[in-house]
Amino acid sequence: MRIEIVGKNGFVPTKAIENYVRKRLQKPISLFKPEWILSVRVVLKQYPGKYKVEVTMPCKGITLRSEVTDSDMYRAIDKTNDKLVAQVRKHKEKLTKHLAKKGIKDFYAQEFSDEPLELSKKEIVKKIVKRKEYELIPMTLEEAIIEMEMMGHDFYVFLNKETNEVNVCYLRKDGHYAVIETK
Repeated sequence: MRIEIVGKNGFVPTKAIENYVRKRLQKPISLFKPEWILSVRVVLKQYPGKYKVEVTMPCKGITLRSEVTDSDMYRAIDKTNDKLVAQVRKHKEKLTKHLAKKGIKDFYAQEFSDEPLELSKKEIVKKIVKRKEYELIPMTLEEAIIEMEMMGHDFYVFLNKETNEVNVCYLRKDGHYAVIETK
């Protein structure tokens, strides 16, 4: 398993911070079998008066993600670690409750695969509460953001006029916009 630690926005992680991150990640990592964790990506960012720590950990059956902003980098790392541990515990409780009928051991006995998990129609009906279909209209990203704001949504699916690909623009927690581009 590879742990990638990256600094952004002018922040360069020192060896001490890298070692601290690796040490703190041992707890959430130890809650899974080593072969279940594909990789860990840690992004450390610096803003005026605050630091941001983003951790993404794709694992078998779930992708854990935590994002914390704090005035102290070490405290942000600790809070991120606490969030990841809570997510792992929540995931394990959910699996124990909901997959006990199918057998949780069978679920984790499966090898890694690019195939999506198979769900019965009964399970899908429980989770999908609304289905919408609409025609994708070619537009620019700016037009899509305007449409999204007018509808009061925090995301919008559209056909990018420039690339002729399906894109999703969305409003981030920090109030800025982001776009997901398909291949």
